[in-house]
Amino acid sequence: RCTRWYHLQPHAKIWVVFIFLGVCLCLFRRQRELKPGQSPYRALLDTLELSDSRITLQLINDNNKVRLLLELYRLHGNMTRVKINELKPLKPRYEVPDVLITDPPTEPMTLVAQDENGLVLSLGVDEQRVIVSARPFRLDIVEGPTVLLSLNSRGLLTFEHLRLRKDTISHKITSTVGSMWDSIKSDEQAVKEEEDKPGMWEETFKTHSDSKPNGPSSISLDFSFPGVDHVYGIPEHADTLKLRNTDGGDPYRLYNLDVFQYELHNLMALYGAVPVIISHNTERTMGIFWLNAAETWVDISSSTAGKTVFGKMMDFVQGSSEVPQTDVRWISESGIIDVFVLLGPTPNDVFAQYASLTGTQAFPSLSTLGYHQCRWNYNDKEDVKTVDEGFDKHDIPCDFIWLDIEHTDGKRYFTWDPHKFAQPKEMLQGLMDKKRKMVAIVDPHIKVDSGYNINNEIRSKSFYVKTKDGADYEGWCWPGNSGYPDFTNPEMRAWWASKFAYDQYEGSMENLFIWNDMNEPSVFNGPEVTMHKDALHGSWEHRDVHNIYGLYVQKATSEGLIQRSGGVERPFVLTRAFFAGSQRYGAVWTGDNAAEWGHLKISIPMCLSLGLVGISFCGADVGGFFKHPSTELLVRWYQAGAYQPFFRAHAHLDTPRREPWLFGPDNTALIREAVRQRYALLPFWYQLFYNAYRTGQPVMRALWVEYPKEPATFVIEDEYLLGKDLLVHPVTDEGAKGVTAYLPGKGEIWYDVHTFQKHKGAQNLYIPVTMSSIPVFQRGGSIISRKNRVRRSSTCMENDPYTLYVALSPQVNSLHVILESTVVSADLISYITAPLVAKTCQKHCFTTSKEFTNSLADRCTSEKDQYASNFSLR
Repeated sequence: RCTRWYHLQPHAKIWVVFIFLGVCLCLFRRQRELKPGQSPYRALLDTLELSDSRITLQLINDNNKVRLLLELYRLHGNMTRVKINELKPLKPRYEVPDVLITDPPTEPMTLVAQDENGLVLSLGVDEQRVIVSARPFRLDIVEGPTVLLSLNSRGLLTFEHLRLRKDTISHKITSTVGSMWDSIKSDEQAVKEEEDKPGMWEETFKTHSDSKPNGPSSISLDFSFPGVDHVYGIPEHADTLKLRNTDGGDPYRLYNLDVFQYELHNLMALYGAVPVIISHNTERTMGIFWLNAAETWVDISSSTAGKTVFGKMMDFVQGSSEVPQTDVRWISESGIIDVFVLLGPTPNDVFAQYASLTGTQAFPSLSTLGYHQCRWNYNDKEDVKTVDEGFDKHDIPCDFIWLDIEHTDGKRYFTWDPHKFAQPKEMLQGLMDKKRKMVAIVDPHIKVDSGYNINNEIRSKSFYVKTKDGADYEGWCWPGNSGYPDFTNPEMRAWWASKFAYDQYEGSMENLFIWNDMNEPSVFNGPEVTMHKDALHGSWEHRDVHNIYGLYVQKATSEGLIQRSGGVERPFVLTRAFFAGSQRYGAVWTGDNAAEWGHLKISIPMCLSLGLVGISFCGADVGGFFKHPSTELLVRWYQAGAYQPFFRAHAHLDTPRREPWLFGPDNTALIREAVRQRYALLPFWYQLFYNAYRTGQPVMRALWVEYPKEPATFVIEDEYLLGKDLLVHPVTDEGAKGVTAYLPGKGEIWYDVHTFQKHKGAQNLYIPVTMSSIPVFQRGGSIISRKNRVRRSSTCMENDPYTLYVALSPQVNSLHVILESTVVSADLISYITAPLVAKTCQKHCFTTSKEFTNSLADRCTSEKDQYASNFSLR
């Protein structure tokens, strides 16, 4: 949404390609020059040290004699951690902090066998073993006769050690004296040849230069999944749910960027990066969490285990040379290798394992699950009032109205335009009187202005990111010349959080929440529209921390909202940039999409991928941010958005207004019905988010998550499950007269929630559709709670009765339902469980024991259930 570089629009594709090739080519070329099966790394078995919590083992690169330290941990919950770092680095290498919620508890390993070729360790779970091969170094995790995973089976481990540049005085002095370089002098020529390669010590792209003061520091490691054809994860990419083979093409790139009108089905970097891959077959689900915040590439290739180096071991252990295999290679520009292997074996086990490391989805307040109305920008207070009244006039529920950057005083965040938004508390109070709320944008670039107190305080405290020469880093963004706070500094984050106090953020009230945009960070005149990699965050370069910057912004903002209420408020913060662990701090959206059918369609796999890696509170701009949708597209997008976790309409400054009532009464009625369906299901949504908060399981789920042994579900990305009980197949094609939905589960029963028609599982079902159709099915053996009274907002529904939709199944003999509490505290979350016992009998009777613990029982209505005959609730 950068108007300052709108002129790039006709050349957007060329711009992106040139950036990728210009900035990344040297490092990527060095890494891809490595050939499988030629690993120079060897394990020095005589250096083995075994303690209660870990083993350590030295590795040596036989080409340059540099030694690495391997640390291996068995973690509680069926996980294994592998760390590789230089044994004696020239200076410390960056290790990512603040992502893990705690130091993962370890469990002891046992040395089972050792000889000159390798060693075997017991993990103590279901005959799990770790086999370490010495020459070349390789690590295999096996369970009984089954090889689960192999590290460095293709020999692509790389660790570019820190070194002094050979043409510097420091290097000449150090070489003369000896000291730390003694260990590599025996292969001086190999190092010399490596240093002669371009781009290792500096790199230039157009007018930008990267000084690379630490020289080459990239790392790489390959993983092999025998028996696996399907891998998922590593968001954010506007691509298919199942990750594709990158052989002969570009890799998946993880580097948070402000991308203008991103392309579909492209592996280019987008706004967020979560370095987690999940593998799945009918027997097992596993995951890899690559904890590194630097620019990262992921190569994926499919093969047969019998045709690889790994195949020899597969033949010996499994007796087969034709096992399908997926190979995954990670490459990062800097840092260390710190990888967590999540051994499952079920999808829910993997979700729990990852959640135990990085935390679960923050539990949102009920109102944030309602409908959000946004555009760039509402003009003034009167415009906000008119929009607010429009929802009431047209009987469309709404919980939030949003303000973009134009509401500020000259793009100075934490301020209000003194003319257009004077007396903001009056505006906020008007919304509060109607039980509605507001979100205002607060971006992390700060206008360089001596009259702006936020800028002055940050500068006086030396909280800005620095240039490589130590000056405050400045770049161009919405306010013009801008400084960039160093959110990696905990003191800076604490200061930022304090600015959300009611006496600091003038005009704010308890119904004002926050939107963090442009936090990749976006620098309009920087390389790739982001910060220079040699900028400094304390002692670390930006290249080390880039992908975690956005997480820190959202973290500080979220903590500020909690603090302003004395710790009793659940915050709401939307972020565009994210990393592993961002789920703890709020919601994300898929960025600046376009009003095109392809963007509507791609929103499903994009959100499904985010859910697989812990980020459940996800949605796409309804209607598309860029361009103007047709009425058909807009209606279909509302219908789809109503069944995605984060439900917000948003539009670009240059698009015509598109409030729901501006497209004629027929379309208004269709949009109204979609929004009302969302509100009726708010108790169900709340229950799903509570489950995500407790377990780490995604709210919006790929079908294979609940049906892991059903191969037909493994590549489905045009439909999805909400929890395990609702199946949604949005209409995402122009002019569609019908859709074909796959109803999973042999023996399952699925009920159309609109017609109550019953269908068997494990079949493709053609569904005729009209413009009013939203194909949704409820699983037999489930209860869905709804609130069917129409209100202006979720808060107005607080005391409304529940209607329970009970879908019976011959496979299920007992059911229960969870009804939400109204508690909004950040530290107090309570629930009421209503046990409902269904008894199978000749008349398909249904009874309940209505054992509620408070007055919520009185708000459950008795209505004839449409899914079962002779229903009574007593």
